[in-house]
Amino acid sequence: MENGQANSQSKGNTSTAWQIIGRLISAAVVLAITAFFTPGFQISNIWSLAAAAIVLTVIDYLITKFTGLHASSFGKGFVGFVLSAVVLYVTQYFVAGYTVSWMAAIVGAIVYGVVDYFLPGEQQ
Repeated sequence: MENGQANSQSKGNTSTAWQIIGRLISAAVVLAITAFFTPGFQISNIWSLAAAAIVLTVIDYLITKFTGLHASSFGKGFVGFVLSAVVLYVTQYFVAGYTVSWMAAIVGAIVYGVVDYFLPGEQQ
């Protein structure tokens, strides 16, 4: 019986790891599309994109964990939109090669929300 529980727990851990990797990849894709379509929003290279996706995912996780709010432009109304814009803006202080102005963060939050809404995956 214990062997079956350990095996199922190991599958759960593998599944969780793939979920995290999937979220990071989808965050990177959404972020790249957002930067492409938003003037004043620049990501200099693939490593900055990867680092920004990681930072955005961590900041979003921390906000969700401590406040219960999800930094998403859609689904959480004005508060989610403001959080999304702030998270996009603040990320530039943690990632070299990632720059965004306040206006670009506001427009980027809209674009990020639209692109995230239409990409397949877990909807919040």
